Amino acid sequence: MYPIRQQFGFGFGFVCASRSSVVEPVQLHSNGNSDHTPKKSSESSLILIRHGESLWNEKNLFTGCVDVPLTPKGVEEAIEAGKRICSIPIDVIFTSSLIRAQMTAMLAMMQHRRKKVPIIVHNESEQAHLWSQVYSEETRKQSIPVITAWQLNERMYGELQGLNKQETADRFGNEQVHKWRRSYDIPPPNGESLEMCAERAVAYFKEHVVPQLTAGKHVMIAAHGNSLRSIIMQLDKLTSQEVISLELSTGIPMLYIFKEGKFIRRGSPVGPSEASVCAYTRKLAQYRQKLDSMV
Repeated sequence: MYPIRQQFGFGFGFVCASRSSVVEPVQLHSNGNSDHTPKKSSESSLILIRHGESLWNEKNLFTGCVDVPLTPKGVEEAIEAGKRICSIPIDVIFTSSLIRAQMTAMLAMMQHRRKKVPIIVHNESEQAHLWSQVYSEETRKQSIPVITAWQLNERMYGELQGLNKQETADRFGNEQVHKWRRSYDIPPPNGESLEMCAERAVAYFKEHVVPQLTAGKHVMIAAHGNSLRSIIMQLDKLTSQEVISLELSTGIPMLYIFKEGKFIRRGSPVGPSEASVCAYTRKLAQYRQKLDSMV
């Protein structure tokens, strides 16, 4: 095994997961080496973004875990989301294994004022792991690791995937389809309920994302409506009844501040030129000022 930290030099102490027939996401743990252990901070940022409109969103089809890309509108939404967060620090990106979330993450980061390059960390095989090494120290400093994880995927809609939502309602009745879509613990045929999606998404968030925030790293997650609702349920301490009515618009970033082990919801940044974006906390204001001085 070869530590990803040695390949990419991102300073997160990445290690390889064991090789098996099931591809496991890269693990994020400190290796105990003081040279690579992130310094703890009293405050860090967490940005959540639901992917932009996908081709099946546009066609009103149940998408779930089917891997479809963004529409031109979805691309614009991702770019606009990036403009809204372009003055907020980002050290590491988590996204799902689905292309619409990955496209959103990449397009959003292309708008950031630091101009760092997002690089997907490949750990799906020994060869992919070795062939994706970066050997320039300067290049590594100007890069941001992107960690993909199937646990952040949209909830699996089972036998509804690919069906038209209106036609499905006409066939099974509005009440039944509403239960499949909006109840907390009733799954569609051979699919996942929101409760089942939350089990995997929240467990991954606690095991991999929270340690980065605790270490003072600023994190962005680009994922999906139901996996993000699951995480927000945890952050905002929502009940199962409250979360089913939570709506997340495509391409709209949400900002949380992680401080002293607690998450403080700050809402959605309005735009890069708005004073409120850097006025959420003193540290974000100082970061914005630093970016301004670099121009």
